[in-house]
Amino acid sequence: MHRPISAGAPRRFPLFFLLLCASFAAQANPSPNERPVLNLSPQQISLGKSAPTVEVDLWARIRSGMTLPERGHALVRTHENWYAARPATLANAIQRSRPYLYHIVEQIEKRGMPMEIALLPIIESGFNPMAESPRQASGIWQFIPSTGRVFGLKQNAWYDGRRDVLTATRAALDYLQVLHGMFGDWELALAAYNCGEGCVQRAVARNRAQGRGTDFASLDLPAETRHYVPKLLAVRNAILAPERFGIELDPIPNEPFFMQVSLKHPIEARTAARLADMPMDEFMALNPGFKRRVIYTDARDTLLIPADRIETFHFNLHRLGQEKPRLQIYNARRGETLDKIGDRFGVSADWLKQHNPIRTQQGRLADTQALLVPAQVSASSAPPPPSATPADSSTVEPRRAGRAAPRTHQIKRGDTLASVARQYNVGLADLRQHNANPRTLVPGQILVIPPDNS
Repeated sequence: MHRPISAGAPRRFPLFFLLLCASFAAQANPSPNERPVLNLSPQQISLGKSAPTVEVDLWARIRSGMTLPERGHALVRTHENWYAARPATLANAIQRSRPYLYHIVEQIEKRGMPMEIALLPIIESGFNPMAESPRQASGIWQFIPSTGRVFGLKQNAWYDGRRDVLTATRAALDYLQVLHGMFGDWELALAAYNCGEGCVQRAVARNRAQGRGTDFASLDLPAETRHYVPKLLAVRNAILAPERFGIELDPIPNEPFFMQVSLKHPIEARTAARLADMPMDEFMALNPGFKRRVIYTDARDTLLIPADRIETFHFNLHRLGQEKPRLQIYNARRGETLDKIGDRFGVSADWLKQHNPIRTQQGRLADTQALLVPAQVSASSAPPPPSATPADSSTVEPRRAGRAAPRTHQIKRGDTLASVARQYNVGLADLRQHNANPRTLVPGQILVIPPDNS
């Protein structure tokens, strides 16, 4: 993990200038293992220098972009041995990286940075977006709160940009480019990412005053930082020669894993996952920045959906209509009870607590608070008829002459899918199919009623 930007020895340029130049606007060390050293041949650690080609496998693209030199640090060998003795540790982190890696590689390549940096989250967090350190560092890039704010990562009760794969990747690469501008060396920039630029500046100044070298290997740095770059180089060498580390790199397609979707209204994360036909844990792995499992537009109005689920998501959102899955803001007054608010919107007090950062005193709201609650939908906002082909949520299929308007039912308290099916003499399975198999019903929701069975 890295320290906040700190004051230290005089910088080469003012920090604000470096931030502008870098487009800022927009772990515990393992114990060394005593197994024999892995002797990698020059061919196995050689770095690609050939002209770029169109790669089918993302791993080939990553290897071709690796540029950090192999300096033969004894600590690199130490960490190679450690990972070779524990192949599951590396394999698990690599497996978790699969949804994020293409995006990271794209951003690194656009900036002309060493591709080894794409592997940095392996040693920072094991590519776990929910990782938290004892020092309050969070996300795959392990930003502490203060450094995150300096680099534009919003943090509030609804959303933490340090966990957001898009925003945190942008911030991490911004920070590393700033550090490279300070030191002119990627190993020193990586060291400063771990311990802070002031720490590295002081170490450089001490060595310069003593007439000693100022490269990474020559500096007297904290123990964690001395292991940091060698650990990254060991991981790099594992990607170059995975068979020597007891791991198998399954191919990763060299194409986007996810796409961005913008929403006009807040919705529950479980609703969004259901629209994409995804398990909730997989959906949240792509959208870990939303802390309350609510896609809240005041925090960030973009969510990530796997590329192969985009059509499913838009199709299901179109079938339901824009109104049904949405949430709305309710400005609750001080002294109101959660039970009373829940009764008004057809949800429980536990639901309100799960979806909102609520402050209470003796069971009542401690102050006026804006709460997210289910939208109360009128019958006039019934969804359009289902389209036969996937469509964007902004597209409504034109109604043809002679077509009857679809029947709808507005949910009231106590309604169930079975009771609605009986009321309209339709099959329960048909009702589910016409409404994307809803798992919960909220007063005000609109159900599309299929043709009856008579």
